[in-house]
Amino acid sequence: MLLARSLSITVLLPLILIGTPGLAAQEKQAQKEIEVFNQKFKAAILKMDNAAVISLWAEDGTTLLPGMAPLTGRSNIAKWLDEVTAKMPGYRVTRQDNDFHDIQISGDWASEWGTTIQVAQPPGDKEPIEIYGKILLVLHKEKDGEWRIKQEMWNASPHS
Repeated sequence: MLLARSLSITVLLPLILIGTPGLAAQEKQAQKEIEVFNQKFKAAILKMDNAAVISLWAEDGTTLLPGMAPLTGRSNIAKWLDEVTAKMPGYRVTRQDNDFHDIQISGDWASEWGTTIQVAQPPGDKEPIEIYGKILLVLHKEKDGEWRIKQEMWNASPHS
């Protein structure tokens, strides 16, 4: 019995240790993919490209924004985003800083939180509008291999 246990430990331990570098490499790759996702997210917002922003959402994604009911579904989020930008003709985003932290990855799921600063320039000689907030994203790696927003929560925060 003792010999069988020793043999199993001798056989299984190297297999467990060999598997660990593979998992670490997968997590490192996922981390890089999420960093690329974050750059796409920032670029789409800076361009005020609603189609590009929406392409980063899962079909059944949900956003939790202050002062409104949860909004679920890519098409519903797209409609809301289009309505918001339609009310702001001539505005442009001149700055979008997202400082994401603490990316947690578990297989095809990931989460991250961050602080955001957005500066929007109204048309004419009006003063720019600065918006500060906190954001939490839950991401899912979809069947096409792309990370997409499954859930988002954003709220305003004081200038930090």
